[in-house]
Amino acid sequence: MTCRVEVLFTPTEFRALRERDLARTTCVVFDVLRATSTIVTALAAGAASVLPVNEIAEALAVRRQRPDVLLAGERDGLRIGAALTGGIEFDLGNSPREFTAARVAGKTIVMTTTNGTRALRACAGAERILVASFLNLEATADFLGRENPESLLLVCAGTGKDAALEDTLAAGALCDALKSAKLEHELEDAALIARDAFLQARQDLAHAIGEARNARRLLRQPELRDDVEFCLRRNAFPLVAANEADGGIRRLR
Repeated sequence: MTCRVEVLFTPTEFRALRERDLARTTCVVFDVLRATSTIVTALAAGAASVLPVNEIAEALAVRRQRPDVLLAGERDGLRIGAALTGGIEFDLGNSPREFTAARVAGKTIVMTTTNGTRALRACAGAERILVASFLNLEATADFLGRENPESLLLVCAGTGKDAALEDTLAAGALCDALKSAKLEHELEDAALIARDAFLQARQDLAHAIGEARNARRLLRQPELRDDVEFCLRRNAFPLVAANEADGGIRRLR
């Protein structure tokens, strides 16, 4: 069986997912700068699970029911503070460097971000939802090679309503890695575009992504600029992250 591989580039395409039958589709979500990189880092540091929610109010509702959870997330790139919540400071922002074992090991993290968590929620109904980044790209590709899905949909979280270069290049890198993973597959046109963009940029990926809108924004902020280099590390964490039936994202291996 040949796996059909598609790529969605922008959040404006998420709405159409609600009308698709995803029951035999594996979705892989990318928000390289920074939500999926942060989730992968949290799981590598020993977090029990990450629960993505769309809105701040949803995160606060979970905290009321489960006071032991950590709240994490951002708006406009910055940690959610008391001004947006009615007085509650979130425990963590969306910088992967905050998610150390000392802070998150054994914890459930409730997370809301501008685009990344919405991309994850848009894939509800898929046979499987994987969380990917450059940090766990090879492990994700190898897992797909073993699982041999019928259909593969790579979902780029984007920026606002627009495409994000870093997500497009990561999706293209996964398309390229599927060959080594020995997954028999066929790339649709959008996947070909993403793969070719990655192949063109891969000799100096840091430079290419450094010109992206999200990277430029982070690089202008001294406390966040190191996130860009952190998120571009290839295969730093050999783990597979999956969104499970209860909504929590956990480490599969």
